[in-house]
Amino acid sequence: MRRVLIIDDHPAVGEALSLLLSLHDIAPRVAHGPAEGLAWLAREPVDLVIQDMNFSADTTSGQEGQALFRALREAQPDLPVILLTAWTRLESAVELVKAGAADYLAKPWDDAKLLATVENLLELAESQRELGEARQARARRRAALAEKVDLRGAVFASDAMAQVLEMAGQVARSVVPVLITGPNGAGKERVAEIIHANSAVRDGPMIAVNCGALPGDLIEAELFGADSGAYTGATKAREGRFEQADGGTLFLDEIGNLPLAGQVKLLRVLETGRFERLGGGRTRQVSVRVLSATNSDLAAMVRAGSFREDLYYRLNVIELRLPPLAERRDDILPLADFFLQRRARLSEPAREALLAHAWPGNVRELKNAIERAVLMATDSGAAIQPAQLGLGPAQVGAALAAAHRNLDEPSREAVVAALERADGVVSRAAQSLGLSRQALYRRMERYGLAAP
Repeated sequence: MRRVLIIDDHPAVGEALSLLLSLHDIAPRVAHGPAEGLAWLAREPVDLVIQDMNFSADTTSGQEGQALFRALREAQPDLPVILLTAWTRLESAVELVKAGAADYLAKPWDDAKLLATVENLLELAESQRELGEARQARARRRAALAEKVDLRGAVFASDAMAQVLEMAGQVARSVVPVLITGPNGAGKERVAEIIHANSAVRDGPMIAVNCGALPGDLIEAELFGADSGAYTGATKAREGRFEQADGGTLFLDEIGNLPLAGQVKLLRVLETGRFERLGGGRTRQVSVRVLSATNSDLAAMVRAGSFREDLYYRLNVIELRLPPLAERRDDILPLADFFLQRRARLSEPAREALLAHAWPGNVRELKNAIERAVLMATDSGAAIQPAQLGLGPAQVGAALAAAHRNLDEPSREAVVAALERADGVVSRAAQSLGLSRQALYRRMERYGLAAP
């Protein structure tokens, strides 16, 4: 049951407000003065306070109410407080609203308006509590994960990334190949580093090779090495990446770019641990943990005949899918702050622009945007503004639509109309839109709508 503490020296006011609130499943508590109200608060938790501004006869200065409000804030800084009076000067109320009062209503009050204000403040307080509890749960999960997994300094806040890293820690203990899938720039190599750091071969080398950055005729030599004279310019023998990674981990990035000839050799190494250098005849033996990554649809490539089916299933014993940054938006601001490295700070509009952008280039694009903003910032102490991020107003608008809208998403006009039909009560408006209260609050914030 939601509880509201009414602090007013007039018994009739307490009775009227108690009746109004109790008819709407709100438990009223009535105190007839500041001392009694503070005593109530000390012995019983309440969700909201409605307080008068004057308590002594023939007093209209509002000083008693100001003192009570400050005492309430000192006792419980996050407790919402509604100021209610017939006499206090507007300036006094404005001062207290700036100091943190939730709202200011004049006597005689309008029942519908007062009830809507109370309902919305109670719902907002509940949403904030739930959000705070969710954040605390995430923080506890991250701390527990960091205790058992070497995260290599990974920066994240989203549940999606926590799930990926938790699974990375689990699969690290095995020796089976792992396929990391996800778009370019999402952080696949960082996940591979975490797997290696928590594996049985963590003391061995980790060798990375980008299969998409090498010419097709050099990939075999890069992976398996080459004897002298194996190709034009090969004046001396050279080790391949498998030999360099012996006793450790080999990370094959963009594995979908490996040509069919290289795929055959790779399959043999995965099955036997044996290979020959390009142009050589001696069979060599290595012990290597193989991790691979791709932004391609390997299953579709298998169907098209451009990727060997047997190699696909050999590499894909365990798949880790790394979501794009657009699907883990809770990571955007922590990553941005990390890339800033205290060289500058983000203005609130800049933070909103970062959250609104679609990030087709993922974490890599975010890092580049932050580096650009730091270079473009002219005043050393000034906060970074949206224009310095280089996202562009058109991009931001398109990103906002792409990230937050779909065919079932209510428009700003629909949200405004629903709030008007519900007399400003967010819970009723949310129900009419088919949303939860929290979801409607998020859309109101997105559309720039203040709680009624």
